[in-house]
Amino acid sequence: MNELQRIVARTREELVGRVAARPLQEVHAAALRRLRNDPPRGFAEALRAPGLSVIAEHKRRSPSAGVIREDVELEEVVAAYERGGARAVSVLTERAGFGGTLEDLARARAATALPLLRKDFIVTEYQVAEAAAGGADALLLIVASLGDEELGALLGHAAGYGLDVLVEVHDAGELERARSFDPPVIGINNRDLTTLQVDLERTFELCERVAPGTVIVSESGLRTREDIDRVAAAGIDAVLIGESLMRAPDMEGALRALLQ
Repeated sequence: MNELQRIVARTREELVGRVAARPLQEVHAAALRRLRNDPPRGFAEALRAPGLSVIAEHKRRSPSAGVIREDVELEEVVAAYERGGARAVSVLTERAGFGGTLEDLARARAATALPLLRKDFIVTEYQVAEAAAGGADALLLIVASLGDEELGALLGHAAGYGLDVLVEVHDAGELERARSFDPPVIGINNRDLTTLQVDLERTFELCERVAPGTVIVSESGLRTREDIDRVAAAGIDAVLIGESLMRAPDMEGALRALLQ
C-alpha cells in the first residue's frame, strides 16, 4: 500500500465517525445556507487572469516533510499571501498527515477575500458538502484515488453547489481519464504519490496533452524564481506553492520575490 492509498483508507475510516455525528442531510442544509449568504468567489476565474497566478497554500506539516510551520496563526499566513499577490489560497484540511481541520476553511474565509481551495483527499459526496458548508470555493479531486464513476459523480456534486474543481493528475494515463470529463482546471502534481519524490519535468511532459482552453496548474516542487519562469514560459496558467512559502521568515516578501 503506497502513501496515497494509506491516506485515503484513513480518510474513509474517519468519515464514518463524522457522518454519524453529523448526517449528510444536515451538512447539505448548512451548505445551502452558506451559499445563499456567501456565494463562491470564482476560483477558476481568478486563475484565468493575465499572467501567472499563484495559489498559495497553508500547510502546517506533511507526510514527506514533517513539521513545516506551526508557530504562526493561519490568519497571518493568509493575509500575507493576499498582500504578496496570491490569486487564491489553498487550505489543507486533512488532519492526521497535514495537521489541518475543516475549521481552517472558515478562519481563512474570514481573513481574506481571495477564493479558497479545500485541499484534502475527497472521495465521497459528504466531503463535497463539507467543503461547501465550510467556506470553500473549490475543491481538489485526485484522479489516482478515484474510479471514473466516482470522479464523475463528485464533479457533479461540486457543480451542484457551484464549486470549482482542481482535477489533479500525475501521469499520462490519469490525464487521459481526466480529459474525458472536460474539467475547466487540471493540476499536474510533480510529486509521485507512491514514492513522494518530486520531478518538475512532469509538468512539461504532460502540459502539451491538456486540452486547449483548460487552466493548467503546476503543483509541488516549485521553489525558485527560475522554476516560476520555466513554467510560465511553458504556458502554464498557475502554480500551487506551499512549503517554500510556509518556511519563509517573510511569507509576503517571499511571494512577491517569486512574482516580480
